[in-house]
Formats: sequence, C-alpha cells, structure tokens
Amino acid sequence: MELAKKRIGIDIGGTNIACGLVEEGQILYKTSLATNASEGKESVFNSIFKAVQMVLDNTETTIKQIAGIGVGVPGMVDMDTGVVKLAPNLYWEYVPVKEILEKKFKVPVVVDNDANAAALGEVLSGAGKGNKDVVCITIGTGIGAGLIINGKIHHGKSGGAGEFGHTIVNEKGPLCNCGSRGCLETLTSATAIVNKGKDILQQESDSILKDCIVEGQPLGAKEIFLAAQKGDKWCKEVIEESCKHLGMALANVVNLLNPEQIIVGGGVSQAGEALFRPLKKWVNYYSLDILNKDLSVDPAELGNDAGIIGAAGLIK
Repeated sequence: MELAKKRIGIDIGGTNIACGLVEEGQILYKTSLATNASEGKESVFNSIFKAVQMVLDNTETTIKQIAGIGVGVPGMVDMDTGVVKLAPNLYWEYVPVKEILEKKFKVPVVVDNDANAAALGEVLSGAGKGNKDVVCITIGTGIGAGLIINGKIHHGKSGGAGEFGHTIVNEKGPLCNCGSRGCLETLTSATAIVNKGKDILQQESDSILKDCIVEGQPLGAKEIFLAAQKGDKWCKEVIEESCKHLGMALANVVNLLNPEQIIVGGGVSQAGEALFRPLKKWVNYYSLDILNKDLSVDPAELGNDAGIIGAAGLIK
C-alpha cells in the first residue's frame, strides 16, 4: 500500500489558528479561525478540531489518507511528550497537545515551537530551500529564531533553543520583560522601533514622520521606514541603530554556528532594502570575514504559510 503523502499543518497563533493540507511542501488548501485563547484551552482545541475538519471536508480527504498532523505553538515544547510546557499568549502551562490530538484524530502528531516550524517551512519550500545550515529569525512584537543545523531543527536540551530576542547587546539598555537589560528585542523589534518613532513624534518638530501616518491608523514600523526612505534624519538614525544592534547579534550567531544563510521574516522584513542593506553591512562588519564571505542574508518568502508548511514537515 502506498504511504500517505498528505499532512496537515497547524500554526497556532495568539490571534488566529491557521490550518492547511500539505503535500510535498505545497499547500493544497488552508483555512484560519480565531484562537479565542482567553476563553480557555477547550475553546482553542474546539477551534483546532473545527479547522482540521474544514480542511478535510473541503479537500474531500479522509483522516486515513493523512500521514499525520504537525503543530506549531508559540511556546516551549517537550519534544518527547508533545506537551506544551509554557505558551504565555495562549495562557497555557503543561498542555498535552500531542495526546489530545492523537486521541481525537487517531493519527501521529508532532508538536514544536512555531518559530522552529516556520524555519523548517522556509527550508523545505521557501527562501532556504536546499540549504542545510540556516538561521531563520522573525521580527515582530518580539524576536524569535529557528535554527536548522545539518538539515534538522536544533531544539537544545530543554527545547528552548532560539530565544534570539534575549541576546544581550547592551547591558545598560532598556529593561526587558524577561528581567534582563538590553535584550535585542528591546532595541530592534517592531515594538521597539515604534516606541522610538513615538519619541520622534513628541520631540522632533522637523520630522516628516507625522506626514507618513495614514489618518486614523496607529504608528507602525512601516511608517518609520517610509519616513527614513524619504530622508527623515531622525527615522534614519532609528533604522541604522536598530540594524546595528541586530547585525551585532546575528554576527555572534554567524561566528558561533557558521550558517550558510540567515533568513529574516516578520512584518519588519517587508521594508526590503531599507532594512537589508544596513543589516548586511553590520553583520559583515562584526562577523569574521572567513565566515561571512559565503553567507547570504535574505527575506523570508512564505509569509504566514511558512508555519503551516513547516508544521506539516514535522511529520516524517
């Protein structure tokens, strides 16, 4: 009998649950439902059950045709048991995701961190296709990373590898939610960039940043990059400083792991060359020449699909 090639990938976010049917790294069908995490874990699992059934029904697929279900979760996972040890955005502690889904669907289930799943997705079907040693970072509210070493996700001893946002780049820097000072995400995340933009709006009357904001819309990193591209010196300083800190942290990763590629995803990566030009400059400046000469720094290609494709790819 031919082995099932189709897999279901689930990307659980704090706001939405994305679910798709994947075959050979391509999404055949996908859907999305609200997570409703504040209503409790039963509500979240009901949304997962519903999303999986929608995928099966809309593709005329039976669960027996599925090789397994892969799940990406925004938290720390025990890889041996499939228990989510901590996922603050879901209000979860020690939730047996693997056990619950296997009991429901009677197929193998693998659970991993969402950043790891996204990194795997990019390596399977996106910007990192064909590469074996890749660091994939996501810049959003915080900064996370997935590490692919010799073609496999690197989890670390307790499953917590990839907390790149808590790399210390300035010991006298802002206080982070984790309790340390000067963590990368306090200086370079989308949240940090926006906070610096708010300071510009309040303090620099000659800034053009206010003219880049759409009426009725909140300030975002996108507007700060736009103002910088239009020549706003204050916003240019914010972008340059952010890229310097990010480049410094990535250079340490390059010197430590010698990857062939760094992939940058998340909303901030959509700034294009306004981000990548200074970022590449600082990565090369702080890393060893012998290690960066064959290094590529590229934008992610799959967007939100990376989590679905990577989650499905967890099923071997």
